[in-house]
Amino acid sequence: MFYTNTRIMKLTLGFILAASAFITATTSGCKKDDSSGGGSGGDVSVTSVVTAKYTSAVTIATSGSSITLRSNGTPAHVSPYWLVGHALYEAQIAGQNTNPGSIGVQSYAMTIPTNPAEATSKEATSLGPIGMALNGVAIFNDREGGNVPVDAGVLQSFDRAGAHPGPGNTYHYHFTGDFTGNDDAKLIGFLRDGFPIYARKDNDGSYPSNLDANGGHVGTTADFSTAIYHYHASNVAYMGSRFYVLKAGSYNGTKGTFTF
Repeated sequence: MFYTNTRIMKLTLGFILAASAFITATTSGCKKDDSSGGGSGGDVSVTSVVTAKYTSAVTIATSGSSITLRSNGTPAHVSPYWLVGHALYEAQIAGQNTNPGSIGVQSYAMTIPTNPAEATSKEATSLGPIGMALNGVAIFNDREGGNVPVDAGVLQSFDRAGAHPGPGNTYHYHFTGDFTGNDDAKLIGFLRDGFPIYARKDNDGSYPSNLDANGGHVGTTADFSTAIYHYHASNVAYMGSRFYVLKAGSYNGTKGTFTF
């Protein structure tokens, strides 16, 4: 009986050690992107990255647990929407047209939390500004007037920045482009809930395969050494075009204000 019990104990101990090694290996492989848990609970501050990455075209003020970013909404890059005679004017790219608008000076103010946190109930993004790019230009979702997806006709109005002007000459980005981020891992800006939005790739050069329904996941980036929830632009060419949607779906966190 003593021999039998000893053998059972050895077999049990061996099983426990093997199971422990398997669990350790499995969890170690998930460190890059863990879509649940840390990074969405308000435990990561975005203040230092916001301050360092926004261009001089954006003024930044921090007050308590919020950050306010102000800009005039105009890009420092070329566009056919600067109109002929402007120093940054360029002709529209082949196959595209322009709408009747132009780039107009705005008065934007976006307020976001210093420590963005996942919302219990996710709010759908709506028409109008849902975020601000690093150069101060507004970010819009994948929809146009009437809250309908961008159609083939409207798609032809975008310049190579993935942008066009709307009512009031509010130039804004719907898509990735040549000046913000595209087939890379560049930080594009921040959305109204305070979470950052990146281009189509992860920091390791791969295309993320575990994005949630709102186009984001938790992980480290070139800007955040501590894992944080962040969005990525879609990796599907919109209607087979050169453009990739920046953001569709809902906010992960609670949106702040955006006045204009």
